[in-house]
Amino acid sequence: MKRVAIIQSDYIPWKGYFDIIRSVDEFILLDCVQYTRRDWRNRNRICTERGLSWLTIPVETKGRYYQKINEVKVADRGWSKRHWKRIEAAYSRAPFFEQYGGRFREAYDNAAGMQMLSRVNLHFITLVNDILDTKTPVVPSPPRYDGEDRNRRLISICRHAGADEYLTGPSAMDYLDAEQFAAEGISILWADYSGYPEYSQLHTPFRHDVSIIDLIFNTGPSAPSYMKKLAWT
Repeated sequence: MKRVAIIQSDYIPWKGYFDIIRSVDEFILLDCVQYTRRDWRNRNRICTERGLSWLTIPVETKGRYYQKINEVKVADRGWSKRHWKRIEAAYSRAPFFEQYGGRFREAYDNAAGMQMLSRVNLHFITLVNDILDTKTPVVPSPPRYDGEDRNRRLISICRHAGADEYLTGPSAMDYLDAEQFAAEGISILWADYSGYPEYSQLHTPFRHDVSIIDLIFNTGPSAPSYMKKLAWT
């Protein structure tokens, strides 16, 4: 049995994204689909003493309404320095900032020279996987797949990967056709994000829906104990 997940890349995603990665044999980045604005592709949130704060990577979108995620270019190289300063200001007093801050600072220094959003996202996903000791391979989707219909596209990618189980988030219930997958010998598994334990968060009130860097800086090596291999039905 081989289980895969197929998801667009996000910028320093929340812990649920990384639990999906931890719960599959192969994680496939679906960056060959249309980029959506005001989404998680180029932004995420952190906790600060003044509340939630957005970190947004400026990207080129004018006149590029139909560009794919892997075609999106970063618009301003200075973004990485600004983001790091805001992260440092928010988490410098967190219990494990000293232990992990250097690795993130170096990652942001390196990201300054990256032109493509997909490359930036993979850069930080790889860093977090390493910190969490996650061994799941993260690979791009194949350049060709069957049709533009969502179900046929995902089935084609699953078949290309040799998968017979497909793990996805609950929002996909709105469009996935389990019968089409079953006809191809692929079972759909639904991720369950409920029941995450709270941890000691530097800034209150507590929020689950923030970038995983909040969990890392607040809990350090114990971060995986506040995550879970996702349940499914």
